[in-house]
Amino acid sequence: MLKAGIVGLPNVGKSTLFNALTRSRKAEAANYPFCTIDPNVGVVVVPDERMEVLQKIAKTGVLIPAAIEFVDIAGLVAGASKGEGLGNQFLANIREVDAIVHVVRCFEDPDVVHTMGSVDPVRDIEVVTTELILSDLEAVQKRLEKNLKKARSGDKEALAETALLERLGPHLNANKPAGTIEATEDEVAMLKLFQLLSAKPVIYACNVAEGELATAEQNPFVQKVAEFVRAHHDAAYVPISARIEAELIDLPADEAKAFLKDLGVDDSGVSTLIRATYTLLGLQTYFTAGEKEVRAWTIKKGWKAPQAAGVIHTDFEKGFIKAEVVSYADLSRLGSVAAAREAGKYRLEGKEYTFQDGDVALFRFNT
Repeated sequence: MLKAGIVGLPNVGKSTLFNALTRSRKAEAANYPFCTIDPNVGVVVVPDERMEVLQKIAKTGVLIPAAIEFVDIAGLVAGASKGEGLGNQFLANIREVDAIVHVVRCFEDPDVVHTMGSVDPVRDIEVVTTELILSDLEAVQKRLEKNLKKARSGDKEALAETALLERLGPHLNANKPAGTIEATEDEVAMLKLFQLLSAKPVIYACNVAEGELATAEQNPFVQKVAEFVRAHHDAAYVPISARIEAELIDLPADEAKAFLKDLGVDDSGVSTLIRATYTLLGLQTYFTAGEKEVRAWTIKKGWKAPQAAGVIHTDFEKGFIKAEVVSYADLSRLGSVAAAREAGKYRLEGKEYTFQDGDVALFRFNT
């Protein structure tokens, strides 16, 4: 299961947001820095309204949704790359995740201490990003030193890595995240092997005050983050009120909806953030639907039919013959597999078929 790490400066609402995401109270949330030291981990269901429609079509009582793992990582501070504020430990925790949810404070509250003395989300983003970049710069320099000897002997792999590392050094020195460097497909694969912190995809969770959720896009702090995101094409942002979301934890679904409606919003910010993080990780969903269960399966965008089959069982991939496929849009519109067949929307696909988000599939395979 892929992991998303929740990071940010101390006291920006990370642990409160983690509790809301996981609908738990696993993370201590307090008004002082470093109330989280060991990372908390929670598995989070990806909201998907399509499953309820498929449940009615398949006539089953069992739904198994897609899920991702969220990790609540303690607050980073300036100097973390040099060990400040237990920085080395926290940076190591970030290295283990696949994507970063960067929580930035976008609200004023004199009762909540800000470690930098004032609210400035872009400055806060840059503080954390700089620490990730500095940590990466050290890692790149060490790897380059090791590679140079191999490269001199003519090792092709070492030569390719050295060329990329030599470009990465100046790029990072210019305070640019590793993920923004122009790279070929092969170099992107190499970057993943380097496990650089600033190469991880990032989404900014703009934590706004309770009364500003409905008008979050007019919040000047959120607008600053939006401007920053537009200038950094590798990023995205989602306004959220961690405090409101945490208050929803103990409410039944219908009461939570009514509460949000009273605040002037239609959907939970947490739902939006989970879906955005799922997209950020380059993930999509296909379904299997039968009398036994409706289940969402998580795959990477661009995967071929045998790879998609392999997430159910490795034997499905090894012995893949064909995939019986119908799109969710067609199945939901027509109301049954039989009707989809009659309309010519139920089809057989081979090994080269690229699975699409929302495909409903049944696999034929040899054991």
